[in-house]
Amino acid sequence: MASRLPLPPDDRTTTIREVLVVRGSTGEWRPDRLAGEEPLAIRVAGPGQAPVDVAVTMRTPGHDAELAVGFLVSEGLLAASDLAGTTVELGDPAEVATPENELVVRIVRPFDPGEVPARAFVASASCGICGKASLDDVAIRCTPLPAGPRVGAAVIAALPDRLRTGQPLFEQTGGLHAAGLFDASGALLAVREDVGRHNALDKLIGAAALSGGLPLHDRVLAVSGRVSFEIVQKAGVAGIAVVAAVSAPTDLAVSAAERLGVTLVGFVRGGGFNVYAGEERIALG
Repeated sequence: MASRLPLPPDDRTTTIREVLVVRGSTGEWRPDRLAGEEPLAIRVAGPGQAPVDVAVTMRTPGHDAELAVGFLVSEGLLAASDLAGTTVELGDPAEVATPENELVVRIVRPFDPGEVPARAFVASASCGICGKASLDDVAIRCTPLPAGPRVGAAVIAALPDRLRTGQPLFEQTGGLHAAGLFDASGALLAVREDVGRHNALDKLIGAAALSGGLPLHDRVLAVSGRVSFEIVQKAGVAGIAVVAAVSAPTDLAVSAAERLGVTLVGFVRGGGFNVYAGEERIALG
């Protein structure tokens, strides 16, 4: 068996660990790059207010301000009109041991702590916001989606390969999800990666929100993995009308897509796909 080798330094996005690689009856120690995963506490404060605890999510460090703002927008706690003058700060090092794992979003209007559900948001990397309130609540927060865009079948089929071109951390670790924004012709506009697929989407939404790009009515969303209810509701709140994924949707995701008017496509692989809702936006032939 080969001896262990010195490891390169870690960063917070990825970590190097030594693993025993077994092939058949032999083993060899090799460095392996793992996806980073750390908690992020999201807090909100209005003028003169003490920060209010809103959420703790497990995420891959990087694009954290986008994640915080995107989460607040996609969960209906901030509107696009709230974003002018909004700032995002690290936690106070005098109060928290790891200020890089806490963000305070300061807005220009008073923030009502009653807007945060009493249970508080606690998100895991795998499943998003568990114990979500009813679909009726989400439908109220989503403005009606427009008729377009209309997207060709060949464009949909090509999305996973195009998404992979923007996933450098997945190429290094094999352990991260991605969410990508495309135009109706299939041009890749932005990608975010994270250990949680819902975090990757919140980072995209946050980037659009901070640049004044909401709503995303003329964009197509592609996500790695399956499509959960959270993915559809976040897309709907951001105004995204077409959502495509390489794997399956859940039944509640399909119900949400039907209710919100989202085109939902799954199992995009091998040149084909399934359309679960909103087939009128898919151009065949």
